[in-house]
Amino acid sequence: MNKRIKYFSILLLLASLIFLAGCAAQKEVEVAQKKVLPSWYVNPPQTTQTTLYAIGEGEDRDEAVKNALNMMASTLSVSISSQFDSQKVVQEGLLNTHQSTVVSKTQSNVKKIRISSYELIESHKLGFKNHIVLIKSQKQKLFLSLKNELEQKFSLIDSQMKSLPLHHALEQLNIYKKAKNEIGDVPDVLVVMNVLESAYDGKEYLQKIDILNSSYEKLASSITVAITCDAESKNLEAAIREGFSSKGVQVGNGSGNTHFNVVVKSNIQKASSYGFTLARSAIEISIKDSKGSIVASNKLNIVGQSTQGYEVAKESVAMKLDEMIKKEGIGKIIGFDL
Repeated sequence: MNKRIKYFSILLLLASLIFLAGCAAQKEVEVAQKKVLPSWYVNPPQTTQTTLYAIGEGEDRDEAVKNALNMMASTLSVSISSQFDSQKVVQEGLLNTHQSTVVSKTQSNVKKIRISSYELIESHKLGFKNHIVLIKSQKQKLFLSLKNELEQKFSLIDSQMKSLPLHHALEQLNIYKKAKNEIGDVPDVLVVMNVLESAYDGKEYLQKIDILNSSYEKLASSITVAITCDAESKNLEAAIREGFSSKGVQVGNGSGNTHFNVVVKSNIQKASSYGFTLARSAIEISIKDSKGSIVASNKLNIVGQSTQGYEVAKESVAMKLDEMIKKEGIGKIIGFDL
């Protein structure tokens, strides 16, 4: 009797194993079927004279589209490489050069250009956190969208330039700086537009860039600052002077709307701790225009220390300020972006 029970138990166990194996095999088949890639992904449409295509993969559809757009930008950079022999590239990005390094730099920058005119034509979820897409962009529509973005960008900059008389010279310099940053990618956008529409040269925008750059340089070279330090701040002057000079601002006497006075005051408390002499410095920096009005200010608390006495501890404060200026820039120190 025990043998029969044992025999049936073995048969039952074997049946269970066969059943489980069958289920596992079925699941494997199902998983394999879920991971079959669609034909449009395996053999995506090729870019034509009028249309760009790109595929992308990501954890979700948004990420997949983003990666596809990056791929499309890469496609544009390849087009640039193939057509560059007949292109003319200017110092900023578009008119005659034979240097392959310029081509390489342009291709790299093109990959960063935002493509807003596109159409999602295929989307497929392969599994958990695995999504694939196919997008396309009509070259003419992409060209027009890039042109529209340029027009909006320069329209805003034109408005900012008209407002310049309302601001003091340092604020004007900051407005110019932000505008220059805004148009930093324009030369590369123009290269893309020229690839999309060969008859387009974008000279009007290059001329605007030249005018903006020359206006910025002219203003920057006309600004002067005079640095006045109280007795406790004399050792800080060299670091502050170097900070302004590194930004192209002249340090010296001047007058008029482009001259500013930098006033530095320090309140230093002497202390000691664990064998160190400390110089606890509360530093106030003010920027005054030609009329004496404060246009920027900042307060810093820096502690210098030394085992060699109080004067060396004060020099430690100057060294720390110098390090801060080199790391963060003089604009951060004076409380006004330069």
